[in-house]
Amino acid sequence: MTGIQSRFFANPEAILGTLARLFAAEGAAREVAVLTYSSPELVETNYDNWNGGTTTYSLYLHVPLNLYPQLQEGMGLIEQAILDKAQIFLDQFPSDHLTQVKIVPAVVEDPQWREKAAAWLTGSKTSNQGCVRSNNVAPLTVDGLLFRSQAEIHLYRALKACGVSCAPLAVFVRGGESYRRIEPDFFIVHSGISMVVEVDGDTVHQETPAEAHARTTMLQHEGVHIERIQSSDCESPQKAKAAAQKLLAAIEKLKAAR
Repeated sequence: MTGIQSRFFANPEAILGTLARLFAAEGAAREVAVLTYSSPELVETNYDNWNGGTTTYSLYLHVPLNLYPQLQEGMGLIEQAILDKAQIFLDQFPSDHLTQVKIVPAVVEDPQWREKAAAWLTGSKTSNQGCVRSNNVAPLTVDGLLFRSQAEIHLYRALKACGVSCAPLAVFVRGGESYRRIEPDFFIVHSGISMVVEVDGDTVHQETPAEAHARTTMLQHEGVHIERIQSSDCESPQKAKAAAQKLLAAIEKLKAAR
């Protein structure tokens, strides 16, 4: 293979990584999640030997099962966005065409799938985590819970080790005329204090401070304390442990100030 084939069609990883960075710069979290956590499969769908030969390809992105349902709303738009962005690299190679991007669930061998399906039918695996319809998907899973980044997972494990009651990506809905729905990264209840913790600074958190403040106002006005920490403060288990200790110290100060 020569030209674009040796760089893209034979091994699309480098191009997909570049596409993910381009989407991240636009704040397109769903596209970044799909490109980051999918396993790509490029399939030759047609070949025409006219004028030196023209080859047509389809790109299948096999995403984890926990991510696929979160993409149902607007999946076609995500596929088209990735296809359009890929043309940046393909336009200079008229003999090769990428005509379709399809997001499909990854097939996972699981000999216990019948038992798990039966447990789901009884309701034992239900969850109130509500990011299924969010524009900011949660592609990672730990302890049956969804997370948007590895930094969040580190913080979750640190809080859990400290014996803190926390709800990752819990859904809060305010009804009435001004309907609001938010999914804070963490809702913590400890020593009689309610606290929301937002982990900022990675590719899946693209809000400005003003946007973040507006989103959490509905809880802040009800007396919930808001803490924001950088993802870099939770990029390792050791750092996350220190961050959790700082959150506990803040809770103790709030408790003493009552």
